[in-house]
Amino acid sequence: MWAENNWREYELIDASDGERLERWGKYLLIRPDPQIIWKGMKKSPLWNKADAVYSRSHSGGGSWSENRLPDDWEISYRIGSEKELRFMIRPTGFKHTGLFPEQAVNWERLYRLIRNSGREVNVLNLFAYTGGATAACAAAGAKVCHVDASKGMVGQARLNLKLSGLENAPVRYIVDDCKKFCEREIRRGTRYDIVIMDPPSYGRGPGGEVWKLEENISELVRTVSAVLSEKPLMFVLNSYTTGLSAGTMGYLLAGTVGKKLGGTTFSDEIGLKVSSTGGVLPCGSTAIWQSETADV
Repeated sequence: MWAENNWREYELIDASDGERLERWGKYLLIRPDPQIIWKGMKKSPLWNKADAVYSRSHSGGGSWSENRLPDDWEISYRIGSEKELRFMIRPTGFKHTGLFPEQAVNWERLYRLIRNSGREVNVLNLFAYTGGATAACAAAGAKVCHVDASKGMVGQARLNLKLSGLENAPVRYIVDDCKKFCEREIRRGTRYDIVIMDPPSYGRGPGGEVWKLEENISELVRTVSAVLSEKPLMFVLNSYTTGLSAGTMGYLLAGTVGKKLGGTTFSDEIGLKVSSTGGVLPCGSTAIWQSETADV
């Protein structure tokens, strides 16, 4: 399992009974997590000192209780031991905070690859959310196209890059359907050296069409792979869908991008170290295709 331990302002303190206890800056949060199936294993005395607790509703969604949080606050992450990235944390009614800290393991990989490439690198970040990977790539010196269907998420990504001192970095922010955007980029002849994808497990398009990752991911990867440049470096595919394993995604990338371009494909779960036990909590999966010339 891949896990990044460079966080200073985020900490997964403990995990038990279907919940995780986390520190986001100076605030303690308790949030549900379906991966935490073990019970009666709470180790930390801080469970009773949480600033907010998220509880799911039987009718869908959920809410925060015992809420002593501000509307938003900032935390930082030092990438490559050189550059400080800053992110705005904004808890939502769907338990999310606006950041997935486990993705730092991928930020570090992308940062090293771009820094070591010795060339100008164009990155396409699809389903880009609030811009963690965008910030990492921009900090390394890449040109980035950041695409997400949510105007609010794109706005928060722009803010995060400004907080990180990257407001003048060569980043394009696009509010659009990712597949349709890629189809237009293919027709325009626009190509990218790195593609990052973090598609949702489930969703609905503007016309009411249903998106299910397991059913649509193969076609999407084939479409998106057509925007890779003549000398691409990497294709990163993330998933938080429990029914879609890292090995399955790796097989998909090997059979599409790898079959066409050679290189190497590898995959694994990504996770976060639990401070109280030293164990690692699985938080998702990543599959990566990498060219033979990529240096990470």
